[in-house]
Amino acid sequence: MGPVSTDRPAILLTCAGKRYDIVSAFNEHAFTIVTDRNPLAPAQYAADVRRVVPEVDDPDYIPALRGLCEEFGIRAVVPLTDLDIEVLGRSDLPAFVPPPDVARRSFDKFETHLMLTELGLPSAPTWLPDDLPDDLGFPVVVKPRRGSGSRSISPARDRREMEFFIDYIGEPAVVQRAMGGHEYSVDVLCDLEGRCLNAIPRTMLESKGGESIKGMTLADPELIELGRSVAEAVGARGPCMVQGFREPGFGLAVTDLNTRFGGGFPAQMYGGGSYPELICRMAMGEEVEPRVGDFQAGRWFARWNWHIELIGDAGEDHLPAGALRPTGRDFVRGGPSDPRPAD
Repeated sequence: MGPVSTDRPAILLTCAGKRYDIVSAFNEHAFTIVTDRNPLAPAQYAADVRRVVPEVDDPDYIPALRGLCEEFGIRAVVPLTDLDIEVLGRSDLPAFVPPPDVARRSFDKFETHLMLTELGLPSAPTWLPDDLPDDLGFPVVVKPRRGSGSRSISPARDRREMEFFIDYIGEPAVVQRAMGGHEYSVDVLCDLEGRCLNAIPRTMLESKGGESIKGMTLADPELIELGRSVAEAVGARGPCMVQGFREPGFGLAVTDLNTRFGGGFPAQMYGGGSYPELICRMAMGEEVEPRVGDFQAGRWFARWNWHIELIGDAGEDHLPAGALRPTGRDFVRGGPSDPRPAD
C-alpha cells in the first residue's frame, strides 16, 4: 500500500493501549495508523490501520516506524504513553515530542523536580531517600522515581510508614511533600517550535489508576499561566500535562509533568480545545497561532469503561492465537437524549 491519497493527513499513534478516546478523536481529522503489540489493546480498533512493531527498546523499533511512515506517507507521529517518548525524540521521525533529554528528565520524578527548580518554576519539595532533610515534615508521599499512572504511590503519615513504603515498592523511589489544597491538571499543546498554543486547566475531582475520571474545565488565569510557562520553559513539543496543587499559604506547586496527552483528555475536547485537530493542521504544514485561554470553562466530564467485542481464535492459555477483528457491536447505551435507536 502506498501513501494515503486523502485530504486528511496520515497520523501514526504509537503504544495505543486503552486510549480509545484519543484515537477516535484523531480519526475525525486524520487517517490513523496505530501500533500496539497487544491484540487486546482496545484503542487500536478505533484506527483505520493497526500494525504490530518490535518492542520499544528493540533496535528495529524506529526502523519499523520509519517503514510505516514511508508506506502511508505519515506526517506526524504521536505517542500515547511514556514508553517511547525519549526514543522518538532521538529519531528523525516527524514526532510531536520534546527533545530526548527533556523526555528522560520528565519521566524521572526527581529529575523533573530538579529541572523545574533550575528553571525557577514551582515544584513540590522532593527528595531522594538517602538525602532527606533533618526537619522533614509529615505527611509525605512515596513514589517510584520512574513510573506513571499513579503506580505504587503511597502516603506516609510518619517515618516508619515512609521507610516501609520505600522498601516495599522494590524500585528507586522519591519522597515528596504531601501537598494540601485542591489538585489540578493543565492540558497544554505546543507547536514544534515550543510555543504554547493553548493551556486548559481542569479540576481533579476523582481519579482511578492515575487517570482523572471526573472533573471540570476552569477559567483560572493563574493555572493557565502555570501550564504555559512550564511547557514553554522545558521545551515541550506537542501535548503536555502539568499536574499540581494550590495549597493555602504555599501557593502553586507542580507534582508531575507528562510530555504526552494526560488521562483527562476528554476535558480539553469538551472545553473546545481540539488538540488532535490542531496537530493535524500542523502536520499539513499550517502555522497554527496561539490561542491561550480560548476554551469553554465549566464543562464537566465523567469517564466510564467501554467494551469492544472481538472475534478470533484462542491459543494456549486462552490468549489470542492470531489477528482479532471487532464485531461492530457496541454495548454502551446512552441516556434519554441519545438519538441512537435501540436494537
